[in-house]
Amino acid sequence: QVQLVESGGDSVQAGGSLRLSCVASEDIYSSACMAWFRQAPGKEREGVAGIWSGGGSTYYSDSAEGRFTISTDSAKHMIYLQMNNLKSEDSAMYYCAAVKSDRVPCIITFTRGIPKGAFHYWGQGTQVTVSS
Repeated sequence: QVQLVESGGDSVQAGGSLRLSCVASEDIYSSACMAWFRQAPGKEREGVAGIWSGGGSTYYSDSAEGRFTISTDSAKHMIYLQMNNLKSEDSAMYYCAAVKSDRVPCIITFTRGIPKGAFHYWGQGTQVTVSS
């Protein structure tokens, strides 16, 4: 059974940093498109950052570019989202998402942005609250 479990959410002051973690079960991590999404109350779920589980190129939304970094640790079946210079508008529930995929189809997926409809598996989320 595919499992994605997020952690690392917290309440921080604007300008601060957080690192979110997502551990994935081996059956999905071995070859998958993986991404971080977020959803604030009353808003659509939006893609923030994406990566293929085997590493390589990374993809970011305009709001995340330059402040957030997505990375993988294959030994631990983990993906991370390092978030720096946090703003109040970054407050949201953050979700880890995955879909089984080889590298090239994953790259093609991310040429369309970080589309939530492409992802089949979702974690329960971790809350990030940024106060100004």
